Amino acid sequence: MSRSETLFDLPRISEKAEQLERQAAEPDFWLDPVKSSKIMQETRMLKDKLEEIERFDKEFEEIQLLIELGNEDEDDSLLNEVKESIIRVEKKLERFRISLLLKGQYDKNNALISLHAGAGGTEAQDWVEMLLRMYTRWAENKGFKTKILDILDGDEAGIKSVTFILEGINAYGFAKAENGVHRLVRISPFDSSGRRHTSFASVEVMPEIDEDIEIDIDPQDLRVDTFRSSGAGGQHINKTDSAIRITHLPTGVVVACQTERSQFQNKETAMRMLRSKLYELKEREHKEKIEDLKGIHLKIEWGSQIRSYVFCPYTLVKDHRTDYEETNVQKVMDGEIDNFIFAYLNKER
Repeated sequence: MSRSETLFDLPRISEKAEQLERQAAEPDFWLDPVKSSKIMQETRMLKDKLEEIERFDKEFEEIQLLIELGNEDEDDSLLNEVKESIIRVEKKLERFRISLLLKGQYDKNNALISLHAGAGGTEAQDWVEMLLRMYTRWAENKGFKTKILDILDGDEAGIKSVTFILEGINAYGFAKAENGVHRLVRISPFDSSGRRHTSFASVEVMPEIDEDIEIDIDPQDLRVDTFRSSGAGGQHINKTDSAIRITHLPTGVVVACQTERSQFQNKETAMRMLRSKLYELKEREHKEKIEDLKGIHLKIEWGSQIRSYVFCPYTLVKDHRTDYEETNVQKVMDGEIDNFIFAYLNKER
């Protein structure tokens, strides 16, 4: 048995992949397109893991070969190459190991992410736009797809709030590490006196709930409003007259969608968002029924931040849950946040 087989329980992964492939071979497999699509997606994910494990084995063999060559030839010049290879593989192994830990009920689902400006006015709204850019860059680097569903521009600059969907295997499993309040400290570009400002933005991350999970929503509890899209023209969305806002009256939960082509599509997407939000709240509050939820639980409290981004008087990004920090703020703002996510997942496991 190879090192990777021992590390990652290869027989179990292979057995699960074979089991799913047997299901896909059944005559009635495609009668339920939603279920079959999920099975095919999970099969692809397991095969990707198997391919990754095979790559680790090859890298192990290459390192072992370098060591043997160095010993045979008594060549110390290969020592640095061996060290660099070991460090590189160790980092990849740690990240792969953490990805295998994403076994939560919804970890493999898409994620619905909402950003809201908090204390700080225009500065905070600019901060939301900076965070949106950061998450978009991060998603591109990981091969996730993003699509803005709703957006409200700031009064002078930036964004007051935005909701987007993050699509891909384990999207929620990774993105859930970002849930919480994010704090920015910098010299404000909107302050002519050049003073330092502190701003806050909340990041709300929810799993997109599968259609086969029952959420009992009474249509009489919903208020559906139509409005004109408010995004900044071609910068974020195309303006339409078919934007939809749905309010769940018993809880006060509000969702909106304005980026689909038709009013029907916007309403359909908004209902998916509402189902996910109500289900997540129900689970969080340990309630059996949606009607047991109370609106008071929906208030955002600006208090203890999960992460601080300091641009001045020094540069530092620090996660207060794990104490992991980076001094290269620009690198983080360009989407390199994996280390923060992995530190969080490693602690939570």
